Amino acid sequence: MIIDDRHYDIIVIGSGAGGGTLAGALSRQGRRVLLLERGEAMALSDQNVADVDLFRKDRYHPRNERWFGPDGDPIAPQTTYALGGNTKIWGAVLERMREKDFDDLPLQDGISPRWPFSYQHLAPYYDQAESLYQVHGQSGVDPTEPARSGDFGHAPKPLMPFLEPLREGLKRQGCQPYDLPLSWSSSQEDPSGDSQLYGLDNADPEKLEVRSMARVMRLHVNPSGREVKAVEADVAGESWLFSADVVVLAAGAINTPAILLRSSSEKHPRGLNNGSDQVGRNLMNLQLTSILQLAAEPNNGRYARSLGVNDYYWGDKNVSFPLGHIQAAGGVLQDALFAESPPVLSLVSKLIPDFGLERLASRSVAWWAMTEVLPDPHNKVWLNNDQIRINYLHNNREAHDRLVYRWIDTLTAVESDPITQVVTKAPTHPRGEAPLSVVGYACGTCRMGEDPAASVVDGDGRCHELDNLYIADSSVFPSCPSVGPGLTTIALALRMAAALKQRFDG
Repeated sequence: MIIDDRHYDIIVIGSGAGGGTLAGALSRQGRRVLLLERGEAMALSDQNVADVDLFRKDRYHPRNERWFGPDGDPIAPQTTYALGGNTKIWGAVLERMREKDFDDLPLQDGISPRWPFSYQHLAPYYDQAESLYQVHGQSGVDPTEPARSGDFGHAPKPLMPFLEPLREGLKRQGCQPYDLPLSWSSSQEDPSGDSQLYGLDNADPEKLEVRSMARVMRLHVNPSGREVKAVEADVAGESWLFSADVVVLAAGAINTPAILLRSSSEKHPRGLNNGSDQVGRNLMNLQLTSILQLAAEPNNGRYARSLGVNDYYWGDKNVSFPLGHIQAAGGVLQDALFAESPPVLSLVSKLIPDFGLERLASRSVAWWAMTEVLPDPHNKVWLNNDQIRINYLHNNREAHDRLVYRWIDTLTAVESDPITQVVTKAPTHPRGEAPLSVVGYACGTCRMGEDPAASVVDGDGRCHELDNLYIADSSVFPSCPSVGPGLTTIALALRMAAALKQRFDG
């Protein structure tokens, strides 16, 4: 065991949307920060992949990483251990949760629970998050858009030419499509924003130390059990101990509870900070269905996500409960999430040559239907002989099915419109659900709340049972927004940075 003789102000575990943002912000405050990241810098050739190769290789599945699903079968998760975490493969869509998402919200299957604070409380940190990540967008178009203090700081990215007529065709069907807010950089080689670029690269290099290839194994507590005294990590095959005044877990909705459960001790026999038995429970994984349209003319299959539609976010003409969010996927040859669960293409990608797959993809326009789920204590992450196990069944299924069929009806109407000539009628709209292995939208396994008996952290992200342990990733979400957790995770990290500044400044 190697003991690091340096003592830090803060140790951050994980460099994704929460950890990377927080580490950068804390270093700019002048804090001595150690960031522990399980992976290393991702090669540029593996970022922003736009090729049929996306379908050929398990590019974004860590080698030798196997979890086990509810049936006991192994899962090869789509997750990234690298500087920037899963933000290296996200679609860079950064949406705000809506005001009502923070309150008790009736869904088709039950009540989505309220957060410990309102949208208005988080709104200033949303502003900061959009500025930091250079989010490109336009306000005043989406009818569900929450209140804002001003417009986006950057204009929307121009759409691919064939998408503009499609936008107009949707308008003629009564929809109100808008430009998805995207984190974007000026780099031609690496244009999409991520937490390495806007978090770590934006840090004070004199204050931030990054240890890559550092897999955190467990946290050790002091004799009282009230403070973390050391972080144990495997660093490139060697066992290390690190110490800091404050420790922040930001390893994601699966690995954060796994670290806590692995850190059981005499004072915390069910896992660290798990007196409530809530660590790992209430896993929520956004319902995602990909839907394909047939393009009338070929496109290059290589472009970013583009349009959003929220006309069914709160329901439709037939039902009053929320259905969810629609967004135009990125090009079929570029959207890493689509490559994980594409209809039809997944079946033929191994059987036809590259030029055939490229031709098929170039004739496709892909959409995502996205619907939230409810927290359920039986949906959980747990350990069996140190192996990650996941029990999970989607709920709120009827709402998601309604959204899918409602959107297919809309696409059919667009294709029947003689003015809209960029898409064409097809006998069917192939579709496919994202499998359990897709965990980029997972949340809820260490949820925040005011009652220590029913939650894991308080409204500031501090663990109820430890004075110096915080959590800064989507595991703290009490509910699961249909628009995805990315921007909210960043905003919460910036809010935590402000709270830790007060803690250190007194």
